[in-house]
Amino acid sequence: MSDKIKLTVIGGGPGGYAAAFLAADLGMDVTLIDLDKNPGGVCLYRGCIPSKALLHVAKLIHEAEEAKNWGIEFGAPKIDVNKLRDFKNNVVNKLTGGLGQISRQRKINFIQGRASFINSSTLKIEKVDGQTIEHTFEKAIIATGSVVTTIPSLNIQSKRLLNSTSALDLPEIPKSLLVIGGGYIGLELGSVYQALGTKVSVVEMMPGLLPGADRDLVNYLSMRIKKSFAEVMTNSKVLEMRELVPSGKEVKGGISVKIQDDKGTVVDKVYDYVLMSIGRKPETKGLGLENTKVTLTDRGWVKVDKQLRTTDPNIFAIGDIAGEPMLAHKASHEGKTAVEVIAGHKVTFEPLAIPAVVFTDPEIAWAGITEEQAKKDRIKYEVAKFPWAASGRAVTLDRPDGVTKLIVDPDTQRLLGVGICGAGAGELIAEGVLAIEMGANVTDLKLTIHPHPTLSETIMEAAEVFFGQSSHFYKPKR
Repeated sequence: MSDKIKLTVIGGGPGGYAAAFLAADLGMDVTLIDLDKNPGGVCLYRGCIPSKALLHVAKLIHEAEEAKNWGIEFGAPKIDVNKLRDFKNNVVNKLTGGLGQISRQRKINFIQGRASFINSSTLKIEKVDGQTIEHTFEKAIIATGSVVTTIPSLNIQSKRLLNSTSALDLPEIPKSLLVIGGGYIGLELGSVYQALGTKVSVVEMMPGLLPGADRDLVNYLSMRIKKSFAEVMTNSKVLEMRELVPSGKEVKGGISVKIQDDKGTVVDKVYDYVLMSIGRKPETKGLGLENTKVTLTDRGWVKVDKQLRTTDPNIFAIGDIAGEPMLAHKASHEGKTAVEVIAGHKVTFEPLAIPAVVFTDPEIAWAGITEEQAKKDRIKYEVAKFPWAASGRAVTLDRPDGVTKLIVDPDTQRLLGVGICGAGAGELIAEGVLAIEMGANVTDLKLTIHPHPTLSETIMEAAEVFFGQSSHFYKPKR
């Protein structure tokens, strides 16, 4: 057994544990290092999973409110914050505990601690029990992810200032909340608090919400957000924040915020809590990379090639620390690719489409080339859009607020990109990913029989729109 490859994976998130598990399956001697008790990383402990548990609750509350439009009325929901928090925590514990069990079944050496490189074959591990050990490896995979980005000038020391991690702990249901940043994390968490009864406002420096996403998709979400949120301030920025200390009846406490709007006017507003959600960044400090041959890009990511190999031949890097898009499923596939490369397989990480999903209401999902990218890169394209108002299934759900959009090469009719906005868009986008990866053309989608009545039909009908032949949306081909 001494000829086994000794692989050490630093970081137990979706990229790290996927890599460690596959490596064990391929017969390697695997060590997995992470600060948490079990594998899972930010995604399972403090990100994707707990936020989706709370978003499920938010969706239920919204549907109960909307039921009055269908002739069914429920009373106002009674929210037990402690029980809701327990539900979220139980989801996390169940999934991370399951990963711990799978890790043991695969006989992975799991070390709870923090690792840093001494050189290109040795790590120093500071274990949570206080011990410090040295650990040698043949190959290593860095999968340490990213950290929350902050604005130093606004980073006041206050329990009322939340980030994407502390907001998931539901300290209470505040009367008012300001979300700084109109990206997907801020809008998802803002939607949760709004459903629970908080008056949520959002401030975004760019002209619209979800900067970088397709405007045809974002427009539907923006309309719903503007109706449900207390205020949406775009082309605006926060200049200053200070905590108000409670003093009798005059000052009840909160955070005073100076906001400059799109006209340059500065206003003072007070909120019970503020959620700073302006993104995440790679964190390489403390890894000891200076003791290796690993190099970084100008933006702070670890430099890797298409096989996820760094500039140090013994060390690989995957996930958020290796560059955008910073998505869990991208990290998982990179981790598996890196392991296969280490095993000697001829593979590279060259996906044609990496899906992205925003789990707001409605959801937004896209894969492949967006219309904005096609314009920027001067790629010849045509657009075919099918509005959900013409979908029988969407109308039965009382959710016509959506669209399915295809980006097509007009010469070959090959599918270049898919974008979906609407209820369950995240579940529908995988068909588009598969079609792009397999080189399908728009005729393939048109001729694929989809079950009726379903939301998945909107993909087929969008393909029919391309030819001017949609049964439920009349738009002749020019």
